[in-house]
Amino acid sequence: MAFIKEESEDIKIEETFTVKHEDTETQTDLMPLKEKSEEPNEMEGKDQYKKHYFTGENFSCSQTRQTLQKKAQKTGTRSHFNCQQCGKSFNKKRTFNIHIRIHTGEKPYTCSQCGLSFTQKGTLNRHIRIHTEEKTYTCKLCGNSFMQKGDLKNHMRIHTGEKPYTCQQCGKSFCQKGNLKVHMSVHTGERYFNCQQCGKSFTKKESLEIHLRIHTGEKPYTCQQCGKSFCQKGNLKVHMSIHTKESDFNCQQCGKSFTKKESLEIHLRIHTGEKPYNCQQCGKSFIKKGTLKIHMRIHTGEKPFTCQLCGKNIGQKGHFNDHMRTHTGENPFTCQQCGKSFSRKENLKVHMRIHTGENPFTCQQCGISFNQKGNLDAHMRIHTGEKPFVCDQCGKSFRFRGCLLCERSSHIIDTKSHFSKCEKRFTKRSNLKKSPACSFWMKLI
Repeated sequence: MAFIKEESEDIKIEETFTVKHEDTETQTDLMPLKEKSEEPNEMEGKDQYKKHYFTGENFSCSQTRQTLQKKAQKTGTRSHFNCQQCGKSFNKKRTFNIHIRIHTGEKPYTCSQCGLSFTQKGTLNRHIRIHTEEKTYTCKLCGNSFMQKGDLKNHMRIHTGEKPYTCQQCGKSFCQKGNLKVHMSVHTGERYFNCQQCGKSFTKKESLEIHLRIHTGEKPYTCQQCGKSFCQKGNLKVHMSIHTKESDFNCQQCGKSFTKKESLEIHLRIHTGEKPYNCQQCGKSFIKKGTLKIHMRIHTGEKPFTCQLCGKNIGQKGHFNDHMRTHTGENPFTCQQCGKSFSRKENLKVHMRIHTGENPFTCQQCGISFNQKGNLDAHMRIHTGEKPFVCDQCGKSFRFRGCLLCERSSHIIDTKSHFSKCEKRFTKRSNLKKSPACSFWMKLI
């Protein structure tokens, strides 16, 4: 009967053995552990009672270990609470009950402000700090404050340089476990988050959420000063420098200023001529990684931007925006000097050179300057002797496309016998179009 009595009171013995111990000093050491364990941490394991009370290696007091051994010998077994679903064992009924909520989905602690629910009271308390903006954990080195202890711990690694999470394949180290997990996808090729609309895959959920805004058109980050919206918070931050005029990074060669160091480094490649990103298929090089990525769509045929009005697929976002204006008739880029409007910003930029007289494209051989790159390219053929425009009827080659069009018109006029060749030449293409023969063949070509 004594054995049965002690068996039924086994849980009670576990709860009270610390206060019954003869060594007062041991009681003092164990009680804080008991108090701390009343709210078990959700992340660090729900069997911490087992660690503090039932694992002999964790006790510094040999008398307490002997007492536990006697209790075990006396009862014949320790009290265990086993989870029937996952097989995990617990030494405390209370810890076991908390664990069960993982399987049942029960979340009894609800935030009164936003309605989010949690399985543990401690997790709710941490969550409440989001609303109160309470930051109880402060870095003693730089003064930055954090809501959670784990965030402070991660932050401290910036000062210490500690990177405890190391990739076993390449040896690269990281200060956060999550960063290592994302890095591992480089080796495994795993992409867990897939876009259902275009099939693109991502290693992070956040990256997929940002990507989806391309399809939805959502721009949740709005500038309070000018009303312009952005799909990414970082883009809004960069944009704000326009209003604040914060430009910490200056180019020593041309005086241009930038808000980000990375932007200055990219800009400097214009002066140095460095193009570190190479296309493996055609060998073309680029200053920016993003430009290479867009270029690759020429080879892959990828066209991620689809017009909802006509169904046309377009490879670049800028070209997609230009295309949409063909439907709307919008010309948002207006010259402040003459009032002429354009559908593309680049066209306005080229147009402005008429007013400023700027000719930024200069021939290195003869020094003649041009206001458009295309004009310089055409001019260079005079020096190289290149004649890329070939007539498909007579095989004659020409340096300029306009000359090819003239040659084609002569064949069309001969065939139709509407006009005889006058062989009149013009310095401007606009004057050529005014001639009777030209007005005829231009309709046919």
